[in-house]
Amino acid sequence: MAKAAMFEKDLPEEERFFYYESTEDDPIKTEEQEKTHNKVELYDGYKYIKKNPFAKLYGIILYYIFKLFARWYARFYLHMKMENRKVIKKAKKTGYVIYANHTNPFHDLLSPALVADRHIYTICSPANLDVPFVGKLLPYLGALPLGKNAEQKAEFHAAIDTRIKQGNCLVIYPEAHVWPYYTGIRKFPAGDRSFKYPVRNNVPIFTMTTTYHKSKKKGQARPDMIVYIDGPFYPDPKKNDDENRADLAKKAYDSMVKYSRKNTYEYIQYRKKSTKKS
Repeated sequence: MAKAAMFEKDLPEEERFFYYESTEDDPIKTEEQEKTHNKVELYDGYKYIKKNPFAKLYGIILYYIFKLFARWYARFYLHMKMENRKVIKKAKKTGYVIYANHTNPFHDLLSPALVADRHIYTICSPANLDVPFVGKLLPYLGALPLGKNAEQKAEFHAAIDTRIKQGNCLVIYPEAHVWPYYTGIRKFPAGDRSFKYPVRNNVPIFTMTTTYHKSKKKGQARPDMIVYIDGPFYPDPKKNDDENRADLAKKAYDSMVKYSRKNTYEYIQYRKKSTKKS
């Protein structure tokens, strides 16, 4: 399959396929990613929450510019529409968590900021901070990279809880890997573990499901998008933490599956490799 350039231009039909063995395969992994993806770690002393007032001000200004660019990019390049965004207002003043399918790195970076009605913070791999130019900006835009040791992992979890308690939006892609323009929903590799955050903070979750449709622009093969928002789904006070994690994971998965059925165009064809011996 083609590399990340597939998001920037139309692909010829012979390049629009991917044969996979497992839903945890990575369709857009390059040779450079193979060398560095699992080796990129946070530096010692990494601060998840910046307290320097100049860093805070820089983050506020950068996030405002980021949202303006996101609106332009979503409208004029992605040709994206949103359905049912108003349900986000039901969270009122509490923080919340958005779970989304992972099908386009640029869209997945930008669109949650248009869906949420407050600042977003997104769980990501430390490898994302190593992306030229953009990687350096991500911490100011709300990226929360996974820690490399016990101390950083503790700070990572504390930062998530702090941001949720502040009334912000946490964004999680439970499918883990990006599958470009995929029209199904993959099982969550980590199971219900990522659902501990709304449970222990007693906040609602929403789902954001991106669907693909044949472009209305003449001569463009790359699809347009419709994004469906669903929720809120709340932890049940009558259930324990384990039960609530499992319950919310099922509700999120079922919701995304329901809206994924609204896809009308398979731009990239995904086919499981045959296990039969010849």
